[in-house]
Amino acid sequence: MEDHTATGIGARPTPLLRQYVNEYVGFDLRGLPTGVHCGPPSRALTAVISLSDPLEVAAGVGDGSPVTRFDSVAGGLMCRSVAIHHDGRQQGVQLSLTPLGARAVYGMPAAELAHRLVPLDELLGALAVELVDRLRSATIWAARFAVLDELLLRAVGRGACGDHVRPVRSEVAEAWRRLVAARGCAQVGAVAVGLSPKTFARVLRFEHAHELAAARHPLPWGDVAAVSGYADQAHLVRDWREFTGRSPTAWRRSEVLLGAG
Repeated sequence: MEDHTATGIGARPTPLLRQYVNEYVGFDLRGLPTGVHCGPPSRALTAVISLSDPLEVAAGVGDGSPVTRFDSVAGGLMCRSVAIHHDGRQQGVQLSLTPLGARAVYGMPAAELAHRLVPLDELLGALAVELVDRLRSATIWAARFAVLDELLLRAVGRGACGDHVRPVRSEVAEAWRRLVAARGCAQVGAVAVGLSPKTFARVLRFEHAHELAAARHPLPWGDVAAVSGYADQAHLVRDWREFTGRSPTAWRRSEVLLGAG
């Protein structure tokens, strides 16, 4: 009988990429019931590369959004969860890019990707094809993460050689830094990443709550609400429904949470 497992392997990118890429996560689902993974909104621009069958992704959970198949997909900042359908077995790599990373790696400002899911090859061209092929050919996670370092550095170098990528304005970078440092509890002007400051602050607060709720030994929901800055548990529940399409209890009952591998 096949083991029922859901594992995740995290890694930091090479120091030369860390202003552009926060983290790599390799994931491996095996023998689980067919379901839908809820990819929550966060401060990161997420890209996912499948190492097995194409990903079946919808830009919303339980709202009738059409499902599209991707070998690899890049998303902008979102204000609702992305639904990733799976048949109980799925393997891939997830990248978390900063807004600076959108410009450096993809060659476009983060605002142009907001609320969108785009095939990775539309942004990286032949480099995306090579990336998928080499990740699938590698047999261990360390080798896959090394491939990501190599090819993302090439993407950044390619952009640095042209004049089509404008630097992020200093006031925008400072607004972003303040919002992230305060987990959304700061008053700032426009952030220029495709979400309004108020919406982005709500996303950061939800992200904090999601991290607490997804921990191996999660706090009670009332404590999650208090620690992450909600007025009360009812406030948390309203935002959770808006961002995930589910109540916190329904989310916890249905979600596949990755264990350490």
